[in-house]
Amino acid sequence: MYTVSATRSFVAQHWLTVPDPGPEGALHSHHFTVEVTFEGPELNEYGYLVDIDAVIEALEATVAEFRDETLNELPAFEGRNPSAEHFARIFGDSLLARLQPETATRFEVGLQEDDIATVTHERTL
Repeated sequence: MYTVSATRSFVAQHWLTVPDPGPEGALHSHHFTVEVTFEGPELNEYGYLVDIDAVIEALEATVAEFRDETLNELPAFEGRNPSAEHFARIFGDSLLARLQPETATRFEVGLQEDDIATVTHERTL
């Protein structure tokens, strides 16, 4: 099995919309570190699981989509509490819309919030 990962950091804002959110119910910022990982058993004809340059390009474009934004105000979060769990899935959706990994069979987004907590969303490709 092969894996390829790439990592970027950025800041975004949100407020939680759950009952009794405490201080998280007010607008606040988080420093996020996202790591995307592709996994698969086979390499392509060039010896790649994925083209790392294409992964970096898609990752940077996806980070730019969320950097310095208020998550609650983005269409992808409409009607959703902007939890880190939802954010990890939404981030993955956005990245995969920019990238078609050829031989990877699994994809994972790890999203770390302020060096405190990390959530992961994974899917089969």
